[in-house]
Amino acid sequence: MSIRWYFPLLALCGAPLMAQAPASAPAPQTHSDELGFSYSLPSDWEIVDALPTLPTLQQQEAKSATGEEQKKSIGCVKIPLTARHGTPPSVVVVMAMPFDCFGQAMTEKDLPGFAAGATVGVKQTFEVSDAVFGTFQMGSHNLWIERAKGIPRGRTEPKFMIEIACALLKKAAVCWMVIAADDGALQTFEHGAVSLDGETAPTLVPATAFDKKPAQ
Repeated sequence: MSIRWYFPLLALCGAPLMAQAPASAPAPQTHSDELGFSYSLPSDWEIVDALPTLPTLQQQEAKSATGEEQKKSIGCVKIPLTARHGTPPSVVVVMAMPFDCFGQAMTEKDLPGFAAGATVGVKQTFEVSDAVFGTFQMGSHNLWIERAKGIPRGRTEPKFMIEIACALLKKAAVCWMVIAADDGALQTFEHGAVSLDGETAPTLVPATAFDKKPAQ
């Protein structure tokens, strides 16, 4: 299964949030989703409604899709959570592709190819450098992670750290992404408590996340 084309939506959804005004209500401390995960952010992070931008992005990506399977998958993308904080803003985006919509579940052997496609979307929006990769385990779930430096294309400032972690749950493939304007935002993203299919962990990204490199 090839899912690499799917990820442009991840970074393309993050970019508009960096210029969008936040909603008046603060982000809830913990977001729980019916797809089988929860994730926590501090209450001073603002929820941003990215839903209005998603159909436009899906239409744009569908035009370049090479087959009906790709078009179908683009239409299945969900954005369970988006949030931003600070000036310049740091942005967190959680995206998912439910297997029941896609019509086929992924397996662990699909995770490397699925996750590696994250860089496709990031590189459309940012000049990326110094990328590092890792894999780690959370309960029975394997996660893939990438961290890189990024500068918006056509600009020299501001400079961001971009980190993406992806996992396969029972009901969906899910990725968490941060576009962090400072180390504090990156630490907040990594230290958010998370649960995956009922298995809980105190942080999304453990300190050892980059100790084990993905298989080549």
